[in-house]
Amino acid sequence: MDNDQTSPWRDTPARSERVISAISRIASVLRTGAWQFATAEGLNPTQLDVLEILHGRREGVRLSWVAQQLGVTTATASDSVTSLSSKGLLEKVKAADDGRAVALKLTLAGHQLAQRLTTAMQFASVAVEGLPESAQNELFSTLLALIGQLQRAERFPEIRACVSCKYFAAGVHADSAAPHHCRLVDAALPKALLRLDCPEHIAADELVVSRNWLDI
Repeated sequence: MDNDQTSPWRDTPARSERVISAISRIASVLRTGAWQFATAEGLNPTQLDVLEILHGRREGVRLSWVAQQLGVTTATASDSVTSLSSKGLLEKVKAADDGRAVALKLTLAGHQLAQRLTTAMQFASVAVEGLPESAQNELFSTLLALIGQLQRAERFPEIRACVSCKYFAAGVHADSAAPHHCRLVDAALPKALLRLDCPEHIAADELVVSRNWLDI
């Protein structure tokens, strides 16, 4: 057997490094597609990111939350919000939970533009759908587990995932295809239907969430 000194594969990067490299390269392809769309629409990448995250938050969100999600300063997020507002794509309204606070929401034109982005990025969905169903399920499960690792390490922003919701009950059913349960609709929840962004999400206790990530 070849040892580390003679193996022709001794310079191969660690598997974890190759996994991250693969994810990074895929992200780069997706980013390029999004940026091409943004340029054609007269937006910069940060403005496009704001459109994306607000598209699924029709109730409105605070500026500080937007900045946290994007990993940018509040000032940078504010600049993008101001620009989108001037273009008629975003509006500032009273926050539902505090009439003195300001919430950010997309206008109808903003939602329509965000939907066009989804269509423009369809090439990525087509690529995933070209994989065997079993491979799609395994890929989703693996990526979900990776997100869980990053969440527990506090390196991933807040998401409205099933796993972090108070309605989610992990591993309560014997069916391996649908082991979880959603208390909101009182139904078994298949692994393949777990969501990363659910509008009915209500955050569960942190200790429960940590256990859930381990049980999926």
